[in-house]
Amino acid sequence: VQLQAFGGGSVQAGGSLRLSCVACGIPADSYAVGWFRQAPGKEREFVAAVTWSGSKSYYAESVKGRFTISRDNAKSTTYLQMDSLKPEDTAVYYCAKPKVYGIDLTQEAVHPYWGQGTEVTVSS
Repeated sequence: VQLQAFGGGSVQAGGSLRLSCVACGIPADSYAVGWFRQAPGKEREFVAAVTWSGSKSYYAESVKGRFTISRDNAKSTTYLQMDSLKPEDTAVYYCAKPKVYGIDLTQEAVHPYWGQGTEVTVSS
């Protein structure tokens, strides 16, 4: 199983970016997909997750109303649309997949598969 995350970049506060995560080596509609981020000097934290069908999504309080997670199983791709970006959103963003159902998707430990990370920088 391989995950490839891309789409990061540098934007000004208030701008938007869309991150993509492509999964290879696993059926496209299997298991949830989550996004986590790690800011400089901080621990990695949960950002958002979407279930295998795309019917349910979960968000950290800090991004609710600004970020939207979605998936297109036909393309084996999960997206994180980030709007109204703030300097505190600056971080390396990682996508991750668990390999079981019915778990707490906010927890890093349940995700054995990780992408390489894509860097997002938001300037004020």
